[in-house]
Amino acid sequence: MQAAMRHIGVIVLCLMSAAGAASEQISDAQIRNLIVEQSMRSYPGNCPCPFNVDRAGRRCGARSAYNRAGGYAPVCFAREISDEQVRLYRATQRKLGG
Repeated sequence: MQAAMRHIGVIVLCLMSAAGAASEQISDAQIRNLIVEQSMRSYPGNCPCPFNVDRAGRRCGARSAYNRAGGYAPVCFAREISDEQVRLYRATQRKLGG
């Protein structure tokens, strides 16, 4: 979980340039979804989350990076993103003039 928290900080910064809309116009749910999407896109393999499918079309499940200890810790579910992380996203967006 600590790796996921570190990973979220990097993801939030990446999202700042990709979001393009003022943070006040984006709901908390939309911010959480953006963070999840960016996290999954940043994973170099094809099984970041349990609900993804591998190249053969099989559900990743327990083979996903999310379920394996160590290494990458992608954020796969909006419920993992705290209100504080949403607040940080909004604050960073304002600083960048978004």
